[in-house]
Amino acid sequence: MSKQQHSAFATRARARRRAMQALYQWQINDQPMSRIVTQFEEEQDMGIVDREYFQDLLLGVERHLEELDSGLSERLDRPLEQVDLIERACLRLAAYELKHRVDVPYRVILNEAIDLARDFGTQGGSGYVNGVLDQLAMAWREAEWKEAKNGSSGSAGQ
Repeated sequence: MSKQQHSAFATRARARRRAMQALYQWQINDQPMSRIVTQFEEEQDMGIVDREYFQDLLLGVERHLEELDSGLSERLDRPLEQVDLIERACLRLAAYELKHRVDVPYRVILNEAIDLARDFGTQGGSGYVNGVLDQLAMAWREAEWKEAKNGSSGSAGQ
């Protein structure tokens, strides 16, 4: 991975981290997402973040929430409202990327979501997120998922 690719990967990882925190806040406060985006941009160090990606993630989750929640709910062992708020934010964020950011390899999306759940969520939450998202990737990115399971995927991360 070149230095430029590593830098792009790092700014996207930070965008996901900030987006997960913003989604958590959105779920609690029920404010318009545009207001939360503005608040984060004013109050957080966004110079180290891919701001465009950050905005796309948040506004995309808000715009496609019904579709994302429906896809997730089919794979959960309980109602979505009973899923821990951090894990719910991680799931929604990753579900948006799986469905609408096909430029990002599904393994990158899953790894990032699992890391976020591990860093911020409950004990065991990362395993739960992993299980749900693996099922979702199998459904929404079937060809890519099968290729990766057969061991022939060598996609570089984003």
